[in-house]
Amino acid sequence: MSRSERLLDLIQTLRRHRRPVSGRALADELGISIRTLYRDIATLQGQGAPIEGEAGLGYVLKPGFMLPPLMFSDEEIEAIVLGSRWVAKQPDRRLSAAAANALAKIAAVLPDDLRADLDASTLLVGPPAKTVEGIDLAVVRQAIRRERKLDLLYRDAGGAASHRVVWPFALAFFDKVRVVVAWCEMRQDFRHFRADRVVQLEPIDIRCPRRRQVLLKEWRATLDKPRGS
Repeated sequence: MSRSERLLDLIQTLRRHRRPVSGRALADELGISIRTLYRDIATLQGQGAPIEGEAGLGYVLKPGFMLPPLMFSDEEIEAIVLGSRWVAKQPDRRLSAAAANALAKIAAVLPDDLRADLDASTLLVGPPAKTVEGIDLAVVRQAIRRERKLDLLYRDAGGAASHRVVWPFALAFFDKVRVVVAWCEMRQDFRHFRADRVVQLEPIDIRCPRRRQVLLKEWRATLDKPRGS
């Protein structure tokens, strides 16, 4: 393992620990000596990494630290490129443009050798499946971020229409459809709404009674329940 890879692993390990972790525990997890660990921490601190603590007390990485681009591994670059290329081909035009812009910004700050790897990535994304969506998914994403209600006119698989007021908290991207995950006021339960079946969509400037993190946690708990319970 190269020194840069070792430093990257140390940063990533510290990210996983929200509370101070002892030098010995870090050294054991990374498979290095305690002496090497202390030297690596000093190196990262010298490069500006906000690592707090000292020997005998433990270490913690303050949130918000951005890894220098020098530390991207080959597989991380491939993952960034592949993910960005996939999003760039989705029908959500604003999200697609954002993915292309993000990839361009990453390329602009990469060292020459890593930028060459990015440009020459051989992980390709095929053409997207044809989808017909009459709504602007950017409106849904904004409502999720702002934790605001949405007013929907929705048609089910049989064509029956119903008016819904929902609390959106997630948007799922499948190959052929996008699905809004929300709490439905009419059903008083979690519901999944296919974007291609939403006839009309209007944002409501009323905050959802529960935070999106809470809704997401409760929804995930329903998925874990055994069938028939």
